[in-house]
Amino acid sequence: MGTLLAASAAAFLLALLSAVTGFGGGVLLLPVFTALFGLRVAVPVLTLTQLSSNAARVWLNRRELRWPLAGRFAVGAVPLALAGALLLAHAPLTALKRLLGVFLLAVVAWRRLGARPSRPTGRTFVAVGAASGLGSALLGSVGPLTAPFFLAYGLTRAAYVGTEAAAALTLHLSKTVGYAATGLLGRDRVLLGAALTPATLAGAWVGRRVVGRISDRVFVALVEAGLVVAAVLFLAGW
Repeated sequence: MGTLLAASAAAFLLALLSAVTGFGGGVLLLPVFTALFGLRVAVPVLTLTQLSSNAARVWLNRRELRWPLAGRFAVGAVPLALAGALLLAHAPLTALKRLLGVFLLAVVAWRRLGARPSRPTGRTFVAVGAASGLGSALLGSVGPLTAPFFLAYGLTRAAYVGTEAAAALTLHLSKTVGYAATGLLGRDRVLLGAALTPATLAGAWVGRRVVGRISDRVFVALVEAGLVVAAVLFLAGW
């Protein structure tokens, strides 16, 4: 019971963070779940909690989200997420995490130096979806990988959060199918994910109230701060 309460508290706080920044909750929650349950349990359970969190963010931001953009992301994400879920048991995770950490730090430095990426095309989001699908299935969450592209497209606040959540939802559904096919989603793990759902829904609801009260400038600063935190965690091998 103590472990479940600790996991629920972490799920609430980090679902709130995801609702404000559009990402980050999964990246920060993975080390918590790994410490509590072990990596092979943590990754599929995290996917189940992200399903409820992203579904809540889609619903709460449904009027502002860009469905065509989320659809292009899904074209690349779905097949690679399925493939990554099948590879989870044998993939070299440490090297991939560190590569992602370097990439995220480079993106933040680029933005801080005044560089601005050109507006991504629909084909770009297919490729981003593919990379995210594979990485997320192996690492549990790579939401920060998509952040620079959604920002460069011009999305902020509710449009950003809702569109990113809709894209991520297709990705996590695909991962769930893959994990189930490889036996990583047993009855106990499904029940654990269900037990954590109320906390993630509550965090998403509170976060939606917060995001409407901050400026675009503060919002982007929060996203970039989240990118740096995620990069440090990846480089540390968490």
